[in-house]
Amino acid sequence: MFLSLLYPDEESAARGARKEGTPHIDARVCAELGLDLLLPLRGSELSPFFTAEPEVIAYRQEIFADMRRTPALCDVLGDAIPVLFDILELRRMDEELSAGSESYLYSITEIELYVSCIDSLAKGLLPLSDRVESRGFRALCDRIRELSESDYYRELNRGLSQLSSRIREVKSITVGVNLDARLRPASAGVVSVNAEPFKSGELLDKILRMSFRNDSFTCIAQLQAYDKSQPENRRDAMTYAFHSALSDVFRSSVRGWRKIVGEYVLENTDFLLKILPEIEFVTCASALMASLAERGCTLCLPRILPQEEKAFAAKELYNADVALRIDDEIVCNDFSFDDNGRIYILTGPNRGGKSVITCAVGQAQALAQLGLYAPAAELAISPVDGIFTHFPEGAEDTIDKGRLGEECARLREIFDEMTEHSLVLLDESLSSTGAYEASYIAAQILAGFGTARCRGIFSTHLHELAAGIDEINARVAEEGGVRLDTLVAGIEEGKRSFRIWRRKPDGKSYARDIADKYGLSFESLKAQLDGKKA
Repeated sequence: MFLSLLYPDEESAARGARKEGTPHIDARVCAELGLDLLLPLRGSELSPFFTAEPEVIAYRQEIFADMRRTPALCDVLGDAIPVLFDILELRRMDEELSAGSESYLYSITEIELYVSCIDSLAKGLLPLSDRVESRGFRALCDRIRELSESDYYRELNRGLSQLSSRIREVKSITVGVNLDARLRPASAGVVSVNAEPFKSGELLDKILRMSFRNDSFTCIAQLQAYDKSQPENRRDAMTYAFHSALSDVFRSSVRGWRKIVGEYVLENTDFLLKILPEIEFVTCASALMASLAERGCTLCLPRILPQEEKAFAAKELYNADVALRIDDEIVCNDFSFDDNGRIYILTGPNRGGKSVITCAVGQAQALAQLGLYAPAAELAISPVDGIFTHFPEGAEDTIDKGRLGEECARLREIFDEMTEHSLVLLDESLSSTGAYEASYIAAQILAGFGTARCRGIFSTHLHELAAGIDEINARVAEEGGVRLDTLVAGIEEGKRSFRIWRRKPDGKSYARDIADKYGLSFESLKAQLDGKKA
């Protein structure tokens, strides 16, 4: 029986497993866009969860709509995650062991964990089943109801309780050792399995209490920790002997039961273990949306348009990572790609919001293609087949080629992999060389992107590049490419506003505003010098 929280049917799930319809959004892009911080997953990477299929996105949007309406769903799934990870770890440990007492105990513990997981899901999900509307949650509720209300499951609970109580009662074993004529151990075996631990004692104490025959659990000498002062090979041999003895005792009562019940548990826990990455993902994503909502941030369900439209139209877009890290009011911006601007040259002052809005566009695109709500008031968007980023690198990454060589190599890789349905985000690329060389190379790159007909943002301090956009557009038009336009991260009254406007830049005005703000204009400096003379 197929069940998934991320895919509507087996065919779409199989395509996802084969990475068909999965956009190129790798771990590096996720890190540069801050997605690995927004969605920290323990058991898997984020990249495989992206999709470009509208029907898959719509299916996931139903899931997240349920989770927004009913936050308790996130709590219920969150409680199941550590239990399922424990089952995976027990299976791993069991595989490393030969059949022995530990293996039997691991198997019984797995069954206990399975029962506790089903109980927890039944108690948490079934009361909420009337509230859920998504196909995925309805199917999960139906499966949990079927399992938890079955006669076999009730018998499993009773049998497990009886078996567990017998095994958990084992506190000690009595070992009989035969000695040879020289009082050396000749043979040994288990005499009994006991529900009471042995206690330290001395022979004289037992004689004085006159209870020698009745006090079988008080030793005639002090108990010693068997692994202290013991060579490692002797400890291992003793441990093996004890486990072998316990296995002999457990085998008759546990082995047959384990086989029958184990097959049932494997069959009925595997579906939970298979969707564990999905459970962790939707829980983590729901927690992100809840955190943004608590912060007072607006979220919207993206409207998915055909890929051929190359649409991206957002109102009140913001950077989710920044929104969760600062206490100040979040600045939102309207942003869109259209026929007059599929690629933007974004200029403005340092720390004026260029990187923030560039990341915000990438985040919105990525979150929409995960099926999540987007950090905006409205978002109409076409899926992309890849997101490619080129953000500033540290010196440690550029030892072999030098920083400029590394930047150029990465840009060439992007051209190898991108298509006209890709989104390319460049932040301060080519800043490792002089303004003249950087502007020349950047103009070539932008002309290439325009000719490739992709969507993108080139965030840069090179105001001269934006000034030459007409020349770039003329060159691209000859090749049948898309138009480029300019965006400006502005300053208002000498202060960075973090607002983004669609207009041509005026680099001198930025410099003048900054000089005025810090008292470094010629007029300010002259007044300061005149004051010193006075």
